[in-house]
Amino acid sequence: MRPPSDWSRLRRMPPADLKRLQDDALARYVREELYPFSTHYRRVMDQAGVAPHDIRGVADLRRLPFTTKQDLLAAQTDPQRRLDFVLRPTPGAIKTHWPFARKLALALGGERARDALRYAYTPNFLTFTTGRSSEPVAFAYTPHDLDVLGEGIARMFDLLDVTSPEERVANLFPFAPHLAFWAVTMGGFKSGRMVVPSGGGKVMGTEGNLRLIERFKATALVGTPGFIYHLLRTGAGLGLDFSSIRTVVLGAEKTTPGLKAKMREMLEQGGARAVRILGTYGFTEARLAFGEAAAPDGGSTGYYIYPDLGVFEVIDPRTGEPVGEGEDGELCYTGISGHGTVVLRYRTGDLAEGGLRWDPYPGVDCTLPRISSSIKRVSEQHALSLTKIKGTLVDLAVMGQVLSEERDVEEWQVVLTKQDDDPYGLDQVDVRLAPRRAADVEALKRRLATALVNAIEVSPNAIHVHTLAEMLDLLGMESQMKERRFLDLRPKAD
Repeated sequence: MRPPSDWSRLRRMPPADLKRLQDDALARYVREELYPFSTHYRRVMDQAGVAPHDIRGVADLRRLPFTTKQDLLAAQTDPQRRLDFVLRPTPGAIKTHWPFARKLALALGGERARDALRYAYTPNFLTFTTGRSSEPVAFAYTPHDLDVLGEGIARMFDLLDVTSPEERVANLFPFAPHLAFWAVTMGGFKSGRMVVPSGGGKVMGTEGNLRLIERFKATALVGTPGFIYHLLRTGAGLGLDFSSIRTVVLGAEKTTPGLKAKMREMLEQGGARAVRILGTYGFTEARLAFGEAAAPDGGSTGYYIYPDLGVFEVIDPRTGEPVGEGEDGELCYTGISGHGTVVLRYRTGDLAEGGLRWDPYPGVDCTLPRISSSIKRVSEQHALSLTKIKGTLVDLAVMGQVLSEERDVEEWQVVLTKQDDDPYGLDQVDVRLAPRRAADVEALKRRLATALVNAIEVSPNAIHVHTLAEMLDLLGMESQMKERRFLDLRPKAD
């Protein structure tokens, strides 16, 4: 079953028409939904001296301030403001702000129209941010929002070419009140494709997940890169049949080309051929996820976004000013289709190298705008992504890339400590790894030490070799929601 025909038209519209559609949808949303029903944004717009009708398109958003994670957390922790970001219609707001035709339909529609209003605006579901850098923040969904989420993921399936009626999708994300698991589930409901959740390693374990993939004859795997690679490596070692798998969809973190190459090797050992390995980008505050399309040249097309459901801006992270098309910058998101908890100009903290582009990707049957797939997920690990080690500012994402790219490394973990556990002492960087069988371990250590110095200008104090089983336990592969790649155990100074 394919997404509805209006999606087929939308994904092929000329960019100029898509921009006009987005401007119109944004203006209508601000007038009829956001300003009337959001306590927070009505206050923000009034303080900025911006009336609802002043927002006629995306270019006008720069007149409004940004929203941050701290704004959401401050509202949630204040009993008087807990629902400030939730759209809450009142008879007075509807009377004042809705156009005549919409008010007339509500007045004449009787109980059915009132039921539809409740369906659209009554929260009935929650997901939470992961809480890596602060307390988790709850995001409320209404039945309308769950429909939008399902539609967005059905579109993503279409772009990923997971389109056959015989598709069997194994949802390997951890079972939790987080976006990823529920997005794939709702996408299956909306698209009519078979989606079977395993709950991840914490629920079914490695053996249970592999048994599901083989007996279910999954055609697509969806999950985190580390866990999927772990399953493929284990399954290939056991001689399992992977020949049914045609697509691997990776979410929750960036995947390096080297890790993709390792996955392909394991898949080919299991009999899979010509498998597409594609990435996704999503975050709780958007309540959506966005996927790559399969490119004829095998490269990354970037993440395709939906102009009728939301707006992405790319800004200079220092000045807050919008940057030009294709330029590097921080991603900001405004939802224009949701109810429940909504955000406007939300600063993700994610830096896209190559920004946002509206020109179609050559050879791909899609004209939607797309975000560069080179994204640094700064917002997920504020305390870890950029940290001083031995006096040098280090991007640990780069460190992780070096370790993931090394063919002879099966699993790895980085541990940061202080010498003698003294808060004022020298930083210690230990790398733990499980090497491939038959790897020259001493040569591997020397190669990694050199590669890390070249990449981050810091040499590890020690590289400790572990068995694969020991590393899986250290990472929490079957006990944690997400494997623990970086452990910062440095004590804080008083």
